[in-house]
Amino acid sequence: MRKLISTGSPFEKTAGYSRAVVQGDWCFVSGTTGYDYATMTMPESIEAQARNCLTTIAKALADGGFEMADVVRAHYYIADQAYVDAVFPILGETFGDIRPAATMIVCQLNKPEMKIEIEVTALKRT
Repeated sequence: MRKLISTGSPFEKTAGYSRAVVQGDWCFVSGTTGYDYATMTMPESIEAQARNCLTTIAKALADGGFEMADVVRAHYYIADQAYVDAVFPILGETFGDIRPAATMIVCQLNKPEMKIEIEVTALKRT
């Protein structure tokens, strides 16, 4: 059975996507930026944006019946190579013991205020 999960972000409706899609024992979480979706504000710092990404992802996973410990794959997109050293410890706080397969890419993101975007794939542990 397929379940679609939304944060209520206006981007989801406008662009036609779900924050996460659950299909069986899998959960696919879309690229998530640093917005606080309750207020639709974007913090200035890369650290705060990274933490917002992880909070939004954790909630989407929980809404689908998953935990962060179920994450098996992560893709990190950052807008500047200079952010690497600031982001690694934050990612380590969440994924240090989980250790998903992961890739970090430096690229231009959709809006200038976006400094990081994270997407994950989770497989329910048995």
